[in-house]
Amino acid sequence: MPQTSVSSLSRPPGPLLWSLPALAWLAGLALLQQLPALPGPGAIAGFALLGLAGLAVSLFFWRRPWPRAAMLCLALSLGLLAFAQMAWRAELRLRQAVPAAWEGRDVLLQGRVDSLPTAVQGMAGAPGWRFEFELASARDAAQPQGQDLSPVLPHRLLLSWYAEPGEPAAALRAGERWQVVARLKQPHGLMNPHAFDYELWLFEQDLRGSGVVRSQRPALLRCLQPAPWYSLDGARQSLREALQRRVADPAQAGILAALSLGDQAAIARSDWALFRDTGVAHLLSVSGLHVTMFAWAAQGLMGWLWRRSARLCQAWPAPAAARWGGVLAALAYALFSGWGVPAQRTVWMLASLAALRALGLRWPWGLCLLAAAVLVTAIDPFAISQAGFWLSFVAVGLLMASAGEDKAAKGWRQHLLGGLGSQWVATLGLAPLSLLFFQQLSLVGLLANLLAIPLVSFVIAPLALAGALLPPLWMLAEAMVALLMAYLRMLAAWPWAVWTLPVAPLWAQALGLLAGVLLILPVPWRLRLLGLPLALPLLWPAPPQPAAGEFEILAADIGQGNAVFLRTASHSLLYDSGPQYAPGIDAGQRVLLPLLRTLGVSQLDMLMLSHRDSDHVGGAAAILAGMPVGRLLSSLETGHPLHAQATATRRCEQGQRWVWDGVGFEVLHPRAEHYEQGLKSNAMSCVLRLRSQSGRTALLVGDLEAAQELELLRELGPAALQSEWLLLPHHGSKTSSTPEFLAAVAPRWALAQAGYRNRFGHPAPVVLARYQAQGVEVLDSPGCGAWHWRSEAGEGLCWRQRERRYWHAYPASTSEPMGPGFEGEGIQRPD
Repeated sequence: MPQTSVSSLSRPPGPLLWSLPALAWLAGLALLQQLPALPGPGAIAGFALLGLAGLAVSLFFWRRPWPRAAMLCLALSLGLLAFAQMAWRAELRLRQAVPAAWEGRDVLLQGRVDSLPTAVQGMAGAPGWRFEFELASARDAAQPQGQDLSPVLPHRLLLSWYAEPGEPAAALRAGERWQVVARLKQPHGLMNPHAFDYELWLFEQDLRGSGVVRSQRPALLRCLQPAPWYSLDGARQSLREALQRRVADPAQAGILAALSLGDQAAIARSDWALFRDTGVAHLLSVSGLHVTMFAWAAQGLMGWLWRRSARLCQAWPAPAAARWGGVLAALAYALFSGWGVPAQRTVWMLASLAALRALGLRWPWGLCLLAAAVLVTAIDPFAISQAGFWLSFVAVGLLMASAGEDKAAKGWRQHLLGGLGSQWVATLGLAPLSLLFFQQLSLVGLLANLLAIPLVSFVIAPLALAGALLPPLWMLAEAMVALLMAYLRMLAAWPWAVWTLPVAPLWAQALGLLAGVLLILPVPWRLRLLGLPLALPLLWPAPPQPAAGEFEILAADIGQGNAVFLRTASHSLLYDSGPQYAPGIDAGQRVLLPLLRTLGVSQLDMLMLSHRDSDHVGGAAAILAGMPVGRLLSSLETGHPLHAQATATRRCEQGQRWVWDGVGFEVLHPRAEHYEQGLKSNAMSCVLRLRSQSGRTALLVGDLEAAQELELLRELGPAALQSEWLLLPHHGSKTSSTPEFLAAVAPRWALAQAGYRNRFGHPAPVVLARYQAQGVEVLDSPGCGAWHWRSEAGEGLCWRQRERRYWHAYPASTSEPMGPGFEGEGIQRPD
């Protein structure tokens, strides 16, 4: 009789099935990060129980034996368990937040400086520090002997401490215990399309509140205890100060501090921009590459020393001792460099690979990489949302996948060709991810990395580390950094050195990632070439444009100030440019230029500045320098510096009209004679009204105040002012939005562009009551984020609602004053 065919369930699982449990684990984590709100406790418990039941079923299938069915069941159960445990941990972390009742109140804090203090500047240029603070106790500053508030406050805070004008920054050192008075707030950042998620960064770092130290109360500010001798952070700060004394150039000292101590904030912002434009930013920090190289060198040294002793070799084989010695060396380096996320990932990856080898498991490289990813995310599940997590693991995977057959490289030519091939694979394979995460691609990255990788990895980083023992080596490292910077500046000066693209649709991003994989895999060229057409939608996306005769409005979330982007079918206008947050840091550079580029805007037809106040023109210089601007239309005085920076200027006057793509634009204020009357800047605000062919209207009024509102009403009449959408005059100040003006405009929506808990209390409650009485829907930037409205649709949306995730803040009240130092927080990823 013929034998019965073996069931497919009893066949041994192949490599793909072996990878399913790890992929399911990662998918469960990624799924949770897409949710607008966490599931309830009952749902979390249910998912966990289902996952545990699935584990039991998979064990039953293994005993049958049905290994394929067991593997599928194991994958499902691990996905459920990953989802449940991450939801539980996220819920615990979300509970650690500053209570709304304690926002904006002075709190007496005692605790430890838990990071290297980073030098920052306040709005007036006053020096200061930003640092992480581990809380020990907290009390109401008005009642220092009252109840301890630490149980209801987060255990870790991000604090800023600015000196009083004319005073030096406080002598603050990592590891010290301090008593400070701070004004706290909940995690909150700006929310703009395709921008850095500051609230997610705070959540990942377990910083569930931020605050500003109140320098106005010096009697309560004091160091309670110096850093203990064993403080690692204290030693790191001492080493940073020694490096800064030895290296004359602060910029180069910052680069060496970043490579040796993990102090990325020490690198100047201009240098970070250069590194991103040339594609070498991954090298200028304590990255996985540096930790791996350090571990490799330590492993070689350990193996050599271990083989010198027969007794040691009999007790433990030299290869195993060397392998674990390399892991311990990597751990020590990662700890001393600040235990950054890239270094953590690398340590856990090396540890997992060493453990697999110790267990005698000879897994394929793909399974080893997945096992390391599971270990990393089991320790820190929130790493799944970080671009660096995907870039580092994908980079290693691409290099392993492209290796193909084992080719023994015995000559220098083979080594050179192998290195060039690896660099080409990394550059090409990571290009889709770079476009996905950063919307830019360095076209000189391959040339930059050809020198930067060996110079940084084999010369500069080792010298920066060795300088801790032999400080003169820092001088040699400084010379090598100068050489590298000269080379990178030369490449960055080339035309088309950086290719910036608008954000592509999700389907185009998926095809682009598939294209990157196909182009580098060791498969036949006919399959590789399929990657070229697949990449086209990602490389040449077509951003949506308004139809002819219609317009769109994007009111950016820029803190306390105005910045509204207006676009027709083929023209664009920016009304105001937001505030300056601190010297050299403004909304134009940090928010508006990146936002415009992601929208596919490479030039502006007009920049309209309503008046000269800094919260309206603070980012104008960066806009004019960062992209071509056809015309500057403003009420600025004749000698204002911005006139010299613009190619064409004109002052705004009542009666100016133009039509773009069927959309009418009209300036309603100021009149020509107002320029001769010496009015204050708010009274000179340029007022702009738009009207589409379908009759949709919008009105932007700057900081217009009550007298000018009534004047406009008398001169032009209600019909000339009526608009569906209104930018709140003067951010909702009590000096504007008169009842007569609101009755004439009769808006359906009104938006207050203001900072979260700004010091002015905008928008004022009495003003909001006027709008409410007339049935107007009022939105504000802190609660809405960027506001997007298309005239053809007639409906708007808040970006904070559209992109809502469970870690995002939704403040019930944003108008209570917070004090200085908060309006500029969360503008981008901390350097």
